[in-house]
Amino acid sequence: MHSIEYDLAIIGGGLAGGLAALALAALRPELRVLLIERDVEPGGNHIWSFFDGDVAPQDRWLVDPMVAHRWAQGHAVVFPGFERNLATPYNSLTSVAFAVHLRKILGDRLLTGSAVQRLAPDHVTLADGRTIHAQAVLDARGPGDLTALRCGWQKFVGHALRCAAPHGVARPVIMDASVDQMDGYRFVYLLPWDDHTIFVEDTYYSDTPDLDVAMLDDRIAAYAKARGWNAESIHREDGVLPVVHGGDFDRYWPASDPIARAGVRAGLFQPMTGYSLPDAVRFALWLARQPLDGLPAATRAYAKAHWRDGSYYRMLGKMLFGAARPEERWRIFSRFYRLSPALIQRFYAGQSTMADRLRILCGKPPVPIRSAMRTLLNPPA
Repeated sequence: MHSIEYDLAIIGGGLAGGLAALALAALRPELRVLLIERDVEPGGNHIWSFFDGDVAPQDRWLVDPMVAHRWAQGHAVVFPGFERNLATPYNSLTSVAFAVHLRKILGDRLLTGSAVQRLAPDHVTLADGRTIHAQAVLDARGPGDLTALRCGWQKFVGHALRCAAPHGVARPVIMDASVDQMDGYRFVYLLPWDDHTIFVEDTYYSDTPDLDVAMLDDRIAAYAKARGWNAESIHREDGVLPVVHGGDFDRYWPASDPIARAGVRAGLFQPMTGYSLPDAVRFALWLARQPLDGLPAATRAYAKAHWRDGSYYRMLGKMLFGAARPEERWRIFSRFYRLSPALIQRFYAGQSTMADRLRILCGKPPVPIRSAMRTLLNPPA
């Protein structure tokens, strides 16, 4: 066995770990940083999307090289009896573009196909027996102990379809909730990549994480047929994201844990949506300004502040999953999408103002008052 010395070892080549490595490569080139990924390629099998307002203009340099598709004309939503086009441009990163860019920028600072056997504050032991010594270790391997949190689930299956004729969808449809409602709040998400290629994702805000991939495959095929698309699937992905509406941060990330964390493992995502890209960008650029000494405590303090700031979104999630009947949850989103575009944008970015928060809650409620009050008065788990 041999040992290798670095300043920082980042474990997990997903969105959070990859963006952290890219930010450090650009802003702290003097640091010896190693990004370790267990799979053959970083990034997994994902499409990450964001609205223009989710990432500050001065920070776009970090993600723009990986944007595979951009829709400057904005996006749309569809609900029973209500449709709306919004002007905010929309962008998508693919895991392929992400992996290509990481390899280009990091070179031999990216180690793939390397499972981690054990982490310590100053070294990593790989499954093949190698030891990576580092001044600091950053754990970005995805969710931690979700039993410490109260969660609903956003779960999905997506297919990229190649259509024999133009599909006729001009802009992304963030939510098409005109479909039959089942297993919670259901909607279809559409990304038109070109005139003949469209990504179709069947998505659910559900009480359980159970995902019947074959059944959702069939529902996507039925949706395509109903739209008149004669298409073949050329790509598929699926996932289950936590929608956190309660829990104990100190149990999710105990103060005694000596390892720094990033991304979902640190709880850095928008609790109501599971949306992580804006937080991954902000964290990566914050990290590049931090000393490596004391990194575990610093990252935990950062994440705990984020947890406190997310209390409003967790309250909304509690109402969604606790007060609204599953088949009626679409009404909450339909009402929300009638609000101002600027408010909607700040919500997705996790930066709602106090006025936004009051506006979302005022007016005729989309859930029964008694159910909402009973849900909110129940003590959080």
